Amino acid sequence: MNQGYDYSSFGESRDSIASYTAKTYGWMFLGLLTTFVAAAAIYFTGFYIPLCTAMNGLLPFVLALVELGVVIYLSARIHKIPVATARLLFFVYALLNAVTFSTILAVYSMQSLILVFAMTSLYFGVMAVYGYVTKADLTRIRPVLTFGLVALIVMMLLSLFIPGMNTGMCLVGIVIFLGFTAYDTQMIRRNYAYYSGNPELLQKASIISALQLYLDFINLFLYLLRLFGNRNN
Repeated sequence: MNQGYDYSSFGESRDSIASYTAKTYGWMFLGLLTTFVAAAAIYFTGFYIPLCTAMNGLLPFVLALVELGVVIYLSARIHKIPVATARLLFFVYALLNAVTFSTILAVYSMQSLILVFAMTSLYFGVMAVYGYVTKADLTRIRPVLTFGLVALIVMMLLSLFIPGMNTGMCLVGIVIFLGFTAYDTQMIRRNYAYYSGNPELLQKASIISALQLYLDFINLFLYLLRLFGNRNN
């Protein structure tokens, strides 16, 4: 539907789908790097100690609300905000996550964290490749993934009152975010086709996709960590 569109007015030609996908994953990687570097800085400077105490209070809820607000605002204003603002919000989200991850560094052994990170990278990579190369329409599994996400939230609430649900909840979470990884990777291709007539929206869609993939990786990592991680004594 965008045949014959003149990209010369934007000063550059459109990226190929392979290049566009690579750039989207590049933004995701920068987001993860920002989170882990900032978390390490908080941990090694000792600022995680008061944060661990605050995590027993209202801080987790405040962080969750702010992070949710960033995601909602970024998604809702994609057509209006500048590309630079979309990128800034993405990195704000990554920095907010670093606060939580700095306390995780204090709870789990470094060997355990490295092992789980390697597992996450492997599983995530396999599903990302599948999502990129498959000819199957993965939009059909979106309702299943959404239902699974709701069920996961219910299980998390029930786990506050019913002990012994951790393993089942983690397994469900791993399956759900593996599915979302493949789905969100395929959506990069769909966004590329849908926004191909508007290079600015194409760039902002790339940031949205990077955020979604970032969330897939982070959540997959956290559920694998809860399942296989070894806590410090």
